[in-house]
Amino acid sequence: MAEAYIVAAARTAGGKRGGRLAGWHPVDLAAQVLNALLDRTDCDPALVEDVIMGCVQQAGEQASNVARNAVLASRLPESVPATSVDRQCGSSQQALHFAAQAVMSGSMDVVIAAGVEGMTRIPMFAPLKMAVAAGLGEYTSPLMRQRYPGVEFSQFDGAEAIARKYSLSKDVLDEYAFESTRRAIAATQAGYFNQEIVPVEARLADGSSPGLHTVDEGIRFEATLEGIRAVKLIQEGGRVTAASSSQITDGASGLLVVNERGLKTLGVAPLARVHHLSVMGHDPVIMLEAPVPATAAALKKAGMRIDDIDLFEVNEAFAPVPLAWLQATGADPARLNVNGGAIALGHPLGASGAKLMGTLIYALKQRNKRYGLQTMCEGGGMANVTIIERL
Repeated sequence: MAEAYIVAAARTAGGKRGGRLAGWHPVDLAAQVLNALLDRTDCDPALVEDVIMGCVQQAGEQASNVARNAVLASRLPESVPATSVDRQCGSSQQALHFAAQAVMSGSMDVVIAAGVEGMTRIPMFAPLKMAVAAGLGEYTSPLMRQRYPGVEFSQFDGAEAIARKYSLSKDVLDEYAFESTRRAIAATQAGYFNQEIVPVEARLADGSSPGLHTVDEGIRFEATLEGIRAVKLIQEGGRVTAASSSQITDGASGLLVVNERGLKTLGVAPLARVHHLSVMGHDPVIMLEAPVPATAAALKKAGMRIDDIDLFEVNEAFAPVPLAWLQATGADPARLNVNGGAIALGHPLGASGAKLMGTLIYALKQRNKRYGLQTMCEGGGMANVTIIERL
C-alpha cells in the first residue's frame, strides 16, 4: 500500500468571537487557506482531486456543502470536487484520515484536507436550536432515549465527570490553563506559529479592516494565575470555568496530502508521513474521555509505546481532558501541547483537527523530533488518533 505524506500545512490565526475575523464569510475564509496550500507547494490547482473539509455547525453560511462552496470561492477549478465532514470537534482530523486513505489506496494522488468554523456568525448549537424553533424536532430519538434513559448528552457535564473521575481539583485545572497560556505566549513571541499562519485581512463585524491578522487573537498576554482562579464556575458546585475551557474562535485550516506519485508530480519534499490513523467510539455520556482508550488502541496497533512519541497534541476542549489523558497514559507532560492549546489559542471546532496537525508538524521540526501523536475528544463520545513521522 502507498504511503500518505503531508506536504503543506496552513491555518489562519484564530479570531475571537466578534473579533478580527468576524467580518469574514466562512466560505471565503476557508478559500484563503486553500489558496495558501497551492502557493506553498506551487501546485497546479487542476492536480487536486478532492477537497475534504470539516465543519461542525453546517447551517446558514456553512450550509449546502461548505467544502464545495470554499472550492468555488478559491483559485481551484470547477473540476475539483469537495465534501463536508462532521465528526464534531474532530471533523478536520477525520478529513485528514479520509484524505490519507484516498492517497494510500491509490485512487487519488493529491487531496486537500481542511476545516473551517465561523463561530461568530454561526454560533454553537445553531443548527439544533434553529430546527427546534422551526418545529423540526431534535436529534435524540426515542430509541436513543430508551438506551440512555434520563440522560442529557452534554460536553459540560462530561468535563465535570472527568474531573471527578480523575480527582482533578479546580486548582489543578486552573494551573493547567495558566500553563497553556504561558506556553502559547512564549511560542508566539518566539515566532513558532509563523510558518503555520496564513496572513489574511482582518475584517471586523462592522466591515472595517484594521490591517493584517497574523496573531492568535485569543491569547491573554496579561493573564495571571490569580485572575484565572477568580473566573466563576460554569456549573454550580463544579470545577471547570471559562478560563479552563477552550475559547470560541473563528478560523480555517488545511493540509495538502499526497502519495509517492503525488510527490513526484509536485516535485516537493514532504513535511511528514502518516504513520498511523484510527478512530474509536466510547461512552457518549462522559463523552470526552475517548482519547484515553483510543490512544492505547492506536499505540498497540502501531506497535509503539507512549515513550516512543516525541510530542503530543491533545485538544484542550476543557482542561480535564488532557489532564485525564496524561494521568491515564503516563505520558511526559513536557511533551504535551508544547506551544499551548485551545484554552489559550482557541478552538474553531471543525478547523481544529487540521490546525493541531499543522502545529504538531512544525513543533516537531523546530525541536528536531521524529514522532508526533494527535488526538481529540469529540461529541457523541469518539476520538481520532493520528501518528505522524516528521521527515
